[in-house]
Order: sequence, then C-alpha cells, then structure tokens
Amino acid sequence: MDLDDLPRAEFAFPGPLRDRLVAAILAGTKTSTSSLVLGYEREGEPLPRVGQRSVVVDSADRPVAVIETTEVRVLRLADVDLQHALDEGEGDESVAGWRAGHEAFWHSPEVRDELGDPDFTVDDDTLVLAERFRVVRHIDAERVHSGPDGATPGGS
Repeated sequence: MDLDDLPRAEFAFPGPLRDRLVAAILAGTKTSTSSLVLGYEREGEPLPRVGQRSVVVDSADRPVAVIETTEVRVLRLADVDLQHALDEGEGDESVAGWRAGHEAFWHSPEVRDELGDPDFTVDDDTLVLAERFRVVRHIDAERVHSGPDGATPGGS
C-alpha cells in the first residue's frame, strides 16, 4: 500500500484539537467522525465511500495511520444519534454535548473562512456526513521518513 496514492484524512485544523483527535484514533477510542456535507460540495469533492482508505496526518503533516471507511451516512444535524457522538471519542456523553462542541467548531473563524462565509451557521437541517472508520495500519514515523537502509534521506 503506497501512502502517496491514498487521500489524506485531516481531522480539524493543525494544533491541539487535531493532536487530541489523532491520539484518540491511534488509541482506538475515536472510530467515527462528522463533517459538513457543504464542505465537500464547495470543494467539489466526492463523499467518502465504504472501503475507501485514507492516510491520517498529524499537526506536523506526518502520516500516522491508515484508516478504512466502514460506514457513511448523510443526515440532518438534528438526527445525529448518541452512538455516533460516543464513537467520536471526544468525551461527549450526550448528543447535546456533542452538538455544542461541533457547533462551536463549525462556527469558528477557521471554518467560516474555509467555507468562504463569515456568517455561516448550522441548524437542525444542516446536512452532516457521519463516517465510521477503522484503523488498518499504524505508521511508524521513523520508517516513513527513512530510506530503505533505515537512514534518513539527505541526513548524515
């Protein structure tokens, strides 16, 4: 499996939130994620499909794992269920808590900038992509960044 041939899976924006999400993926406590369908539409990207593999990158843009999509659902924000919220591995114990955290993220300046809409807000009818995945490979950062003999390319 050549990592360069796989699409990238970027969770949140680089920084503390991404670091927590990636750690939860690597620990096996995060097995689902949510994103706005609008983001895919604005980028002209197809939605993930079951069986698709992606490489998870950390805040330093290093590949850390390969995940495989096992379920894809498009639903209204109001219809996100408790199991999905729990499986996101972010410590939410209710859908209301999950929603409050996700609304704060989706209403952030970074997301609004990415969407090109400084006034963007979500409501009950906002379409959410609820994706379930499994880790199929942990990537050893040293092996990824080293040559076949274990030496770092260009290093001494």
